[in-house]
Amino acid sequence: MDEPKTLKLWAQGDAHVGRDLEFGRASLSDALLQSEQGGDLGGPPFAWDLAVNVGDYCGFRSLPVDEEGAEIIKQFSVLKKHKREQIYSLAGNHDRGGLEQPEGWWFQKWIDPMGKHTEFSKVDVSRYPYPVEGTWERYSFQAGNIVFLMMSDVNERSMTVGRGDLGGNPGGVVTQETFDWWKDQVQKHKGKIIITAHHYVLKDTTFASGLWEGMRKDEDDNWMPDYHQYYEEGSPSGASFLCWVGGQFDSGQFESFLEDNPDAVDMWFGGHTHSNPDDRKGGRGCFERKYGGTMFMNICALTRYHVPDHAIPHSWLLTFTEGSDVVRAQCYMHTDEYKPQGWYNEAEQTIKLTTTFKF
Repeated sequence: MDEPKTLKLWAQGDAHVGRDLEFGRASLSDALLQSEQGGDLGGPPFAWDLAVNVGDYCGFRSLPVDEEGAEIIKQFSVLKKHKREQIYSLAGNHDRGGLEQPEGWWFQKWIDPMGKHTEFSKVDVSRYPYPVEGTWERYSFQAGNIVFLMMSDVNERSMTVGRGDLGGNPGGVVTQETFDWWKDQVQKHKGKIIITAHHYVLKDTTFASGLWEGMRKDEDDNWMPDYHQYYEEGSPSGASFLCWVGGQFDSGQFESFLEDNPDAVDMWFGGHTHSNPDDRKGGRGCFERKYGGTMFMNICALTRYHVPDHAIPHSWLLTFTEGSDVVRAQCYMHTDEYKPQGWYNEAEQTIKLTTTFKF
């Protein structure tokens, strides 16, 4: 009897390429090479069919620049067994442009999920294993009966200071149009496996995703940086979650929809808040189920040097098996500061789906 078919999904992000390069480390290409060839510290190679990257390719608190974009393309070029187009990406807060710049110009030019700037990004949409539909800000694709809803982070235009002025803050942002699109897509694909991806998770889901949980207080009771930099003008209370929707801070639109529609979304991929796979803050870990069947997953990061006290390079491999409603989630350590390079078996998780996977 033939073995059931599988889909191997590599969940990754937060490479912060420019920052790690300052320390002589190629955060993105190292991970790509390890997946195909294995690592120099004993980590084995692993097979994957597609990847979802939750953003923050950029590595600096200043505005993204072309030089870093060219470096990222160079690091993508190490792939030999996979196509660049097998990696589906969205924009993180460090991939935003400035408030006075065209929205998402750098991300559109260099990461380019819609393939409109091939001369720079090298992305050819005809090479996607699963075609994309939408815009760079919000797009979908479908693999079997899994529907992926990809939402990029954007600037909050009601604020007078933003990307560049305030590093990667304020917290996560989507427009009202993006939320409305997401809601429509979820309702349209009822009965399928739905995976939402954004750079941020929702409030009070995974570790350090509550109000003020991205910060800490000093001995004089003043707010200080912790997981994220503290910027008084940058809504620091919401630095760890998707807090701006349609120009409203902490609007609760996503949360209210999921409360009213339990089991509507199977998984939510996010990153942004770097740590090790065992971290807990606010009584929550890196994988937490909420709103019925939705598994919220902090899957990052690939960087070692962006917020180095918390940055432990790791990613996740999710195996979907045809005819099964169970997903195997394996954690891969890309360096050995925290655990030996390779599979961290103790962190492995099993995720129950709302329906069985079908190609």
